[in-house]
Amino acid sequence: MTTINYPVDHGEIRDAVRRLCDDFPGKYWQQCDREQAYPTEFVQALTAAGYLAALIPEEYDGSGLPISAGAAILETIHHCGANAAACHAQMYTMGTLLRHGSPAQKQKYLPQIASAELRLQAFGVTEPTSGTDTTALQTSARLDGDHYVVNGQKIWTSRAQHSDLLLLLCRTTPKDQVAKRTDGLSVLLVDMRQYSDKNLSIRPIRTMMNHATTELFFDDMRVPVENLIGQAGKGFRYILSGMNAERILISAECIGDAKWFIDKSSAYASERSVFGRPIGQNQGVQFPIAKAYADMRAAELMLHQASRLYESGENPGEEANMAKLLSADASWAAAEACVQTHGGFGFAEEYDIERKFREARLYQVAPISTNLILSYIAEHVLGMPRSY
Repeated sequence: MTTINYPVDHGEIRDAVRRLCDDFPGKYWQQCDREQAYPTEFVQALTAAGYLAALIPEEYDGSGLPISAGAAILETIHHCGANAAACHAQMYTMGTLLRHGSPAQKQKYLPQIASAELRLQAFGVTEPTSGTDTTALQTSARLDGDHYVVNGQKIWTSRAQHSDLLLLLCRTTPKDQVAKRTDGLSVLLVDMRQYSDKNLSIRPIRTMMNHATTELFFDDMRVPVENLIGQAGKGFRYILSGMNAERILISAECIGDAKWFIDKSSAYASERSVFGRPIGQNQGVQFPIAKAYADMRAAELMLHQASRLYESGENPGEEANMAKLLSADASWAAAEACVQTHGGFGFAEEYDIERKFREARLYQVAPISTNLILSYIAEHVLGMPRSY
């Protein structure tokens, strides 16, 4: 049963993704979650269908679809009860390469990413000591002849064990030698297949949800200069330029989660009878679900606005950030309503609700905290003093 009965964009893509997801029911995701296993078969199916190459231009053997199509793919995956976090990064990390890479780099890597010969799933930015303060990162890359020598550590680098390539943000000019704190950071495209544990160590981190996240340790890892993306020292702005796409695509996942929770809770509330009447007849049960639906629709409209502006070539920082904020809040409210509606059954593995509940909680924190989005709105939209 679905309660979502209004027109949506990219209907054919959504229908095809839904059919693909039918082959990966709740039991598949329950087993992956139980074993903290990477959903390899699901990712392979998405790849074979061409969905992970949706946003790669046709000249590099991708589908060349707009970001709204990518959002429709990810939303549908989550609306079906699956989890695109295992592979969604390929949609937005490749944007840094596409927008700022050299013609040679794009020709070398993008067709192989599109054909699934290579996976670009890992994004190394966050560090244990700096967190969200990206300009304070300490991973360094020292130029030595025709190589950069990288030393340092990254944390919360998801999918590193299931990716061939890593986009790595590191400091190529010491912080005390730059005029602005955002200067001196560079992006390297690292082919992780060529390094031993001595130079690149990947350690998995077990978390409350199955997210395949890791910490990375670099010890004199030599990366060819030709793998520098764009100009040295300009990496911070390259990373920022991809964040609107990231916000839009993650927002779509949150919308999909919200729809899944709303479908589940409204159906159960209509079927479950206690004291001789459906529990959904009680306003105390109805209202949280109805409010979650209203919140989801409002967030969805902001997501569509951000996508429209992005596709027209604008830089929708305000809209993309607000879409992420509102969508994450909507999915979490829908998750709360769903658990409350199901009562004890909401905590049972077989219903998938407790798994999706844990997965939905992540987006209050990642890939950007909702509090930092509020700080962004206060400073950059409302003109208030910078708070950090």
